[in-house]
Amino acid sequence: MNPGDRILVTGGAGFVGSHLVERLIREGFYVTVIDDLSTGSLANLENVRNHPQIKIITAKVSDVPDLAELAGHCQFIFHLAAAVGVELVVNSPIRTIQTNLKESEVILEAASHARTPLLLASTSEVYGKSTKESFAETDDLLIGPPTLGRWSYACSKLMDEFLALAYHKERGVPVIITRLFNTVGPRQTGRYGMVLPRFIQAAQAQQPLEVYGDGTQSRCFCLVDDTIEAMLRLAREPKAIGEVVNVGTDEQVTILELAHKVIQQANSTSPIKLRPYVEAYNAEFQDMARRRPSLNKLETLIAFRPRTTLEEVIRRTIM
Repeated sequence: MNPGDRILVTGGAGFVGSHLVERLIREGFYVTVIDDLSTGSLANLENVRNHPQIKIITAKVSDVPDLAELAGHCQFIFHLAAAVGVELVVNSPIRTIQTNLKESEVILEAASHARTPLLLASTSEVYGKSTKESFAETDDLLIGPPTLGRWSYACSKLMDEFLALAYHKERGVPVIITRLFNTVGPRQTGRYGMVLPRFIQAAQAQQPLEVYGDGTQSRCFCLVDDTIEAMLRLAREPKAIGEVVNVGTDEQVTILELAHKVIQQANSTSPIKLRPYVEAYNAEFQDMARRRPSLNKLETLIAFRPRTTLEEVIRRTIM
């Protein structure tokens, strides 16, 4: 990847995608965005949508005519289009599965004709119900039963990974898979259950912060700028081709602690309310006790690991 190259970003009007597009434009790339705006928004691209180096196609990836030709004219593809958010996954499992599987298959097939390099954004959800202290890319994966729709997202994204690696091995497509761990920051919405923007919105409105379960479950929250930096470095690293790489921070916080930190930084007087999972989702909902990445592989490949502190992440997201 070099300035002046043509880059294709699917899901480029989404939260992570729009930050990636802005960074690419700043660095002198010509960017084509494909997004059906089902969860993304053109408002996310307000700063660059009229820039001469961007073209926006409002459509599903699978509905774009001459997609193979478009992919062949690009020097790199970032595939970020996906169903996102726990609430969307739980409430719309058919949409989740079809979006993740179909759109990934279509873009991989398009990339295969010219063997255009492609980075697939996967998720820490694929680690499932693992109880390890930190998750490594070589770990076995423990997914819940198919009777619980909660796991449809993890399984569909895992199949995306298998499919991408199959295209790499059988068709010679240079693919890189990134497993993203709770990327957060400006422009993220709480619309589909994302916890940090949901907490911030409540705190700023002086309303109760609803913590699901008992709040002892822990997560690691990575600033979107750090996620983008890691993705771009991986895209430029030949040794990353054919690899699965965790991207995130390894600083843990319980959800209850996160709520307290948001209240403090927002100078809010909001109370905290514990809400049972059965009320928030359904009686069969399963959550993970922790989701902390091992970042050894990431640091070995690109000499980088996200280090923005949680306090700074919250401050940047509140702004």
